[in-house]
Amino acid sequence: MKTSTFKAFAITNEIDLNKIAIHCGIPKKFTWEEPLILRGDILKTIAGKKVDETQMVLVFSFGSIVFINYDDTRNFFQFIQQFEDDINIKNANKYTDDYSLHIQEKETIELTDEYVVVPEYENFYPELISTVLAKSVALEKTEEQLGKIHDKLETMIDRLEKGKLRIGNKELARTTAKIVRHEYNTLAYIMILDKPDITWASSTAGEFYDKMVEFFELNDRYKILKSKTEILYNIMDGFSTISHSIRGLFVEWIIVTLIVFEIILTLLEIAGWLP
Repeated sequence: MKTSTFKAFAITNEIDLNKIAIHCGIPKKFTWEEPLILRGDILKTIAGKKVDETQMVLVFSFGSIVFINYDDTRNFFQFIQQFEDDINIKNANKYTDDYSLHIQEKETIELTDEYVVVPEYENFYPELISTVLAKSVALEKTEEQLGKIHDKLETMIDRLEKGKLRIGNKELARTTAKIVRHEYNTLAYIMILDKPDITWASSTAGEFYDKMVEFFELNDRYKILKSKTEILYNIMDGFSTISHSIRGLFVEWIIVTLIVFEIILTLLEIAGWLP
């Protein structure tokens, strides 16, 4: 039984594939939905050592990297850091997943949490498995970021419960920006609903990809994130309404105070108490 090992990392929000491609001498303009696949002589140059034909690294524009039969991950992260200096290598293992592909003579495909068994090898397996793993770890990363936004909103709700109703415009803007950034990174950039091109050209590839997506629950996790994001927007609308109402009430009280003050001055003047 032949085996290929996969190790996926979500290390940042975005990677410019074209910068890396130009550096590696790859004459191709990469769009944001396709991965940069590094292997052979190019991977050998990056690794500084011999690599075999089964070893490759797939880099995804939404910040994920998948290593196939390749162990020198730290050296590769240092290479990527030349193009994306916000990458923290020390925390590279925070969002990661391991998987493997087994080739075994059997009638059906077997999917588990740790591996997939297929009857015979197809060239599209590495890319499709890598794509699913890359999206899965990227979702894990954004799921945690969403949790941090929830914690921030919970703090703001606690303040409201204590009667501290005023929320600054800057605080509202920063929190809203985090929600928008989360939605962009998750719903737009990771492209959960998009399929690799090979799935449209091959029905076998399409069926396999759909099985992988369903097993890793990518669509369900996407829907949950989308629903939670809508809830966050509703909460922020509530905060904004309260904040604007308080400001409007404050302005109204100032106007009333000025009117009362003017009436008092007028009465004092009529009574002759003022010159």
